Amino acid sequence: MRIECFEKIDDIQDQAYLDTVSISFADRSKSRGRASTQSGREVAWFLERGEHLHHGNVLKDPDGGLYLVEAAPEPVSVVTAKSAHLLTRVAYHLGNRHLSLQVLPDRLMFQPDHVLDAMVSGLGAQVSHDVVAFQPEQGAYHGRGHGHTHEHEHEHEHEHEHE
Repeated sequence: MRIECFEKIDDIQDQAYLDTVSISFADRSKSRGRASTQSGREVAWFLERGEHLHHGNVLKDPDGGLYLVEAAPEPVSVVTAKSAHLLTRVAYHLGNRHLSLQVLPDRLMFQPDHVLDAMVSGLGAQVSHDVVAFQPEQGAYHGRGHGHTHEHEHEHEHEHEHE
C-alpha cells in the first residue's frame, strides 16, 4: 500500500484520524519507510529525496484515510544546567558536532553517546538519560539548499567620502 504524506497537521484542521503511527527519529529521517500503526496496520511512505517526516505530519492512504505521525519514545541524553549561559555554551559545543539536537527552554536532548555525555559533563552541565519522544531542530536550511547563488550582478563600486 502506498501512503502519501501531508506537510503538516495544520494543513488539515479538524480532521478525524483513522489511526496513529509512532515512528523513531531515525525512521522519520528516511524518505522511504514502513511502520505499523497503533492498531497494527502497516503503512509505507514514499517522499521526495531529502524530505522526511516530522512529529505532527499526517499520512494519507489511497482511500483518503488520515494517519497522524507521532515521534516514538526513544532513548535520549538530557542536558540541564544551572544557568542559561551554561546551557547555551553546551548547545554551541554540541552544535559544532553537527548532531541532531532538540532544544527546549530548560534542557537539550540528543541521541545517547557516551563521548558527548562526557564532554557535556566536562563543561559543567548535568546529563541524565530518559526515553521520550525525540524531535530535534530541523536546521536553518530545512527546505532550502545550502548554496547561495546569484542570478544577477551587483554593483560593488561605491563612492566614499573620507575626512
